[in-house]
Amino acid sequence: MHMIRKTENIAILTLVHQRDKALVNMLNGIAAGSIWPHEVLIICMNEQPLVLDIKYPFSIRSIVLQTDTGLNLGAARNLAMKESSVNYNVFLDVDCIPDKYFLETYYNQLESNSDVLYTGRVRYLPAAFDEKENWTNRLEEISAPDPVRQEIKNYPYELFWSLNFGCSKDVFSKIGGFDMQYLGYGAEDTDFAFQARHNGIALQTIDALAFHQYHASYQPPLNHLESICRNANRFFSKWQFWPMQGWIDAFEKAGYVKKADDHLEIRSLPSDEDILAALKH
Repeated sequence: MHMIRKTENIAILTLVHQRDKALVNMLNGIAAGSIWPHEVLIICMNEQPLVLDIKYPFSIRSIVLQTDTGLNLGAARNLAMKESSVNYNVFLDVDCIPDKYFLETYYNQLESNSDVLYTGRVRYLPAAFDEKENWTNRLEEISAPDPVRQEIKNYPYELFWSLNFGCSKDVFSKIGGFDMQYLGYGAEDTDFAFQARHNGIALQTIDALAFHQYHASYQPPLNHLESICRNANRFFSKWQFWPMQGWIDAFEKAGYVKKADDHLEIRSLPSDEDILAALKH
């Protein structure tokens, strides 16, 4: 039974691909928030919408985006913003569970100044977090801060990420939306931030907190090596700056890629065993 909360003129937009359990946890978190969104808009990438067993106190709309070239995150986010029926929009990664005051924090900031690109903060939940007793009320306690960003009051454009950000439709349009030439994993969100800076849009970090649900990941992400290199080349051609420098250096050190002045060349691909060895524990 949900307590009745005020529904504000703001939407949460999310992208989904094989994340059914995470999506339900996210929706439950939204329902427990201090305010409710006008709607949650779900872009289902190359899959059909999840049939939800739970009735939520806000509108949920699912749109299927089929792409022949793998996952196009930029196209999915652009579609979400285009289809949203309200001016204020928050993009929340499907792996994230919002804090109780997450949406209210965004709403208040956008009401006070809607000409800014806002990004929130993220803490990380451990493996099997949802097996802990009363976990939904202990997210802060059982999570860890972001090791890169925890001490940074206002993230620079280089550290913008798409897990947790919000803006008005007008700001999104002024930025130019996401560059749809980026395919698969890597760099499309840094490119979005660089476009924001190029177009004179301020980036402000706010205390809209989300908790990232654990899933297997790799360090370095050898499972995404091809798309990271392809997208890094695209990024460098636009900005004369290498994104994802740490990962590229790791790939180069291991002999998978060779970096020239203006181009990354893949020399060999990692084996399944190499990828497994990079799994974070």
